[in-house]
Amino acid sequence: MEKTKTVKYNGQKLELVFAPGYSFPMGAIALLDGFNFAVFSKSAKKVTLVIFAPGREEPQIEIILNPAANRTGNIWHVKIKGLPRNFRYGYRVDGPWNPEKGLYFKHENILLDPYARAITGGEVWGEPKKRISSSNGTTNYLRRCFLPESDFDWGDDKPINRPLKETIIYELHVRGFTIHGNANVRYPGTFRGLVEKIPYLRELGVNAVELMPINEFDENDIPFIDPYTGEKLKNFWGYNSIAFFAPKASYAESGVRNKQVEEFKEMIREFHRNDIEVILDVVFNHTAESGKDGKIYSFRGFEGQVYYILNKEGEDMNYSGCGNTVNCNHPLVRSLIIDCLRYWVSEMHVDGFRFDLASVLGRDQDGKVMKNPPVLDEIANDPVLAHTKIIAEAWDAAGLYQVGSFPAWGRWAEWNGKFRDDVRRYLRGDHNTIGTLATRLAGSSDLYHSSGRHPYHSINFITSHDGFTLYDLFSYNRKHNLANGELDKDGDNGNFSFNCGEEGPSDDPAVLNLRMRHIRNAFALLMLSQGTPMMLAGDEFCRTQKGNNNCYSQDNGLSWVDWRLLDKHADFFRFCRLMIRFRKAHPVLRRDYFFTGHTAEGDYFPDISWLGEKAERPDFSSDSLCLGALISGYRGAGKDHDNDIYIASNMFDRDIRMEIPALPAGMCWYLKINTACQPPNDILEDGEEKPVTKKWLLIGSHSIIVLISKTC
Repeated sequence: MEKTKTVKYNGQKLELVFAPGYSFPMGAIALLDGFNFAVFSKSAKKVTLVIFAPGREEPQIEIILNPAANRTGNIWHVKIKGLPRNFRYGYRVDGPWNPEKGLYFKHENILLDPYARAITGGEVWGEPKKRISSSNGTTNYLRRCFLPESDFDWGDDKPINRPLKETIIYELHVRGFTIHGNANVRYPGTFRGLVEKIPYLRELGVNAVELMPINEFDENDIPFIDPYTGEKLKNFWGYNSIAFFAPKASYAESGVRNKQVEEFKEMIREFHRNDIEVILDVVFNHTAESGKDGKIYSFRGFEGQVYYILNKEGEDMNYSGCGNTVNCNHPLVRSLIIDCLRYWVSEMHVDGFRFDLASVLGRDQDGKVMKNPPVLDEIANDPVLAHTKIIAEAWDAAGLYQVGSFPAWGRWAEWNGKFRDDVRRYLRGDHNTIGTLATRLAGSSDLYHSSGRHPYHSINFITSHDGFTLYDLFSYNRKHNLANGELDKDGDNGNFSFNCGEEGPSDDPAVLNLRMRHIRNAFALLMLSQGTPMMLAGDEFCRTQKGNNNCYSQDNGLSWVDWRLLDKHADFFRFCRLMIRFRKAHPVLRRDYFFTGHTAEGDYFPDISWLGEKAERPDFSSDSLCLGALISGYRGAGKDHDNDIYIASNMFDRDIRMEIPALPAGMCWYLKINTACQPPNDILEDGEEKPVTKKWLLIGSHSIIVLISKTC
């Protein structure tokens, strides 16, 4: 039954028509004849929809929902005709205040809709957020929900759906990538700034960007002070969500005009026009609402006992390491996560997701590890998400490490932390690393074969946002995190790094030479390995964080990409660009299936052969640091064949002489890559490869050589 009421709104009278509305879909949606609002709360005694006019801090309209007419089960809903399109909204939710049971109801709090598509109040990065404090300790932050326009012109945009095995991922931070004064963009630190860098990304050759969190968070929510500058630090990375559906307004040049959703879509459209996919780093494992005395933005104020995993005393179980853990496998929360992912794919056209601390999503409502977690099953088998990339960070902060054992349904890919650690240990010369190097180079069948997955389900990386940059990996033996204001206690101590003889900056030519050789080695192994490679933004021109391996709080030159380094390290940029091109040119580096070690009918070699100083005698002993790998270019009868590729890697402190396997008559080996050489001889352009006239190679210390077969 409809009811009509005349109200005052922004200095004018409105005649609003109220109806019970619909319990589905969740959130606020525009209808042909009004707006529908639906929100969940099981324990609330009263729910009030609060309407604001743009720019007004005080509510204009408050609509108390009648449980008899406006509640279906535990969903509160209402339909309103007559509201202007640009309204803002939030909710007051009344009920018991009982933190011991996870209930945090306060009438004074105006809560964000968990399904809010856009939020006001955070349009300017770093600006202290306004708030209203009441006498009872309530802190009400002036963030409001609103409905973005939905008439965006996508043109002929459609999903790229690039096979994972063909993908080269480039992880970047939206603000950090272009905010530096030398980024040479018109719109620094924004989605539009990223669009301006698309020509650069195309030149490099990557075909997917993985964006660190772009949904709304409060960058001012950490308490630490930089001991060197005295400045309050910021939550730069943004792994502390307050709204899963809403793109961050301060990442949009047009955010001050509340156009962040439109600008995000423009960015996606431009990336797709340039054949680059966009993967979002999503953080469903925890939110910014930490602790009984913490801030209440949304979820905790609606139903904390449902949205979070709590112990018997109502305290947060902290499997995320960030103060709370989202109750991901509760049916209500599970639906929210699936709805959110579908929204980003269907409405925002993103191509995939990387799930932060994804092992948390495998815990039940008591925090126990589940064998077949429903939410992971649903994500893997959801029809809307069927062609998107789903990538797990397969561990959490409570010691659950599932690399290779993450529940996968043949679908989930994983950040391969073992690839990172094993390759790092090999490059710095650790013992007992040659066997694991071979396994990682071949696609990590020990981790993924038994679960029915393929080499490309291994997301290979040596560096990421979390840890040292590639340059720092070979410039520091230990972390240097004092600037984070946590007495150097934060960040991982197990870096498997090697400073090449001097900690930090050096003027010693021998040290600098060795560093660049190792940096080339690392990038070469990344691009030569079976699996899906991921690189960190700026590594291709030696970005440094000065030894800080946890720059989550550094909104400054430590985290910002310094584009001056592109000129300084143009030679290494060239090396990376040509290594990426080399990978793309050779399908045998991007196999669908794991190697067998067998010789196919019609082939001259097994699909892979392991070699040593004597060609057919690889040394897998504990103190070996030298290995050869011959990958056959044969792809089956009637198929286009690739070059055979021979890879020789030597991390000894001395040169090694290695025999080269003989090729069939009419074929010869040609030198393509030698990381011991100075640029431009470290990697040769296509068609400029040099013939190898001897039956052996001298592999320099700490270096890698790659040969390809061609007709003589």
